[in-house]
Order: sequence, then structure tokens, then C-alpha cells
Amino acid sequence: MTTTLIVYLHGFRSSPRSSKAIITGDAIQKMSSGEYHFEWYCPQLLASPKASMQMVEKHIQESKYDQLIVLGSSLGGYYANYLAEKYSCKAVILNPAVRAPRELAAHVGMLTSYDTNEPYDFRPEHINELTALQVERISNPTRYFLIAAKGDELLDWREMVDFYRGAQQLVLEGSDHGIADYPEHLPQILKFISE
Repeated sequence: MTTTLIVYLHGFRSSPRSSKAIITGDAIQKMSSGEYHFEWYCPQLLASPKASMQMVEKHIQESKYDQLIVLGSSLGGYYANYLAEKYSCKAVILNPAVRAPRELAAHVGMLTSYDTNEPYDFRPEHINELTALQVERISNPTRYFLIAAKGDELLDWREMVDFYRGAQQLVLEGSDHGIADYPEHLPQILKFISE
């Protein structure tokens, strides 16, 4: 039996209960069959980028798998770049923050999580931790599948398209940062994962 470990990384102040995470996880689990097993790992990421990546990498290192694939949305896409480069694996990137330290510098402070309203302490040192994870250029664009929405109200889709030059790309004419029409595009993601 072949095992594929799927790691899903949610966005800033989000959670494994985000609609994209739930929809994707359900679809991935339905793909498992007798000879192909998909393990789904979608942890609650921490405010600290360093601690978040240590947690995820510990899970990856302790898992038994034949193939690793990372999916990331927004800040999770930034993390997915780091992991995809480190482990030379495939990555699906959804409206990524390709320059997260710059994008999040203005958000330092005491915030709340979107799904739970729990306190979220985003500190100045977390920007430094993000900077340490920055991928300047992806080494093998064929391993990446980018979905970028021109209607993203938080991030610049042109920067995404430029950063993932040479990768498989699906640029949505409208949509938004959360990719409201995400279920329509899920089949293409599942196809990329299973190829």
C-alpha cells in the first residue's frame, strides 16, 4: 500500500475548522482506497512561526509515508513554500502571502483568532521568525500548483503569479482572499495531488 501524507496549513489567525480545510480534508479522505492511503494532517498552528514549523516537522519526521504533499492558504502558503523546499515535495498554494514578514508587520499585537475569538498574541519576534523561513525563489516550479484570485482583497495576485512563474497556475478572475468559490476548484487540486 502506498501512503501519501497530506499536510494542510491554514492561514493567519485561522484554524483547522476553516471551510477550505474541512472541505479539502473530507475530499482527501474519500480518495483513500485499498492500495492508496492518504493521511490527513491539519494542525492548529501557533502564533509563533518557529514553534508552528517545529510542530509540523516533528509530525512529518515521525510519520511513515511514501509521498509528502503540503497545502497552504495565505500564511499557510508561505509555510508550505518553506516545507516544500526543505522536503522537495509537491505543494498546493492558495492565495499565498509570498512575503509574509512584510504583509504581517502591521498586525503585531494582541489579536483574536477568527473561529474561536481566543486571544492571539502576535509578537515582534514572530516577524523575525517569519523572515527566517522566507523562500526567495522556488527551486522546482513543476512541484507547485498556485491558485490566485484577482479579487483577493488582502494580497496582490500579481506578486503570487510572478513568484510561482513556471508552476501550474489557476488565476481566478474574481473570487476573494478566502476563495469563496473554492469547491469549484477542488477537483483540480485533487488531480494535482494524485498525479
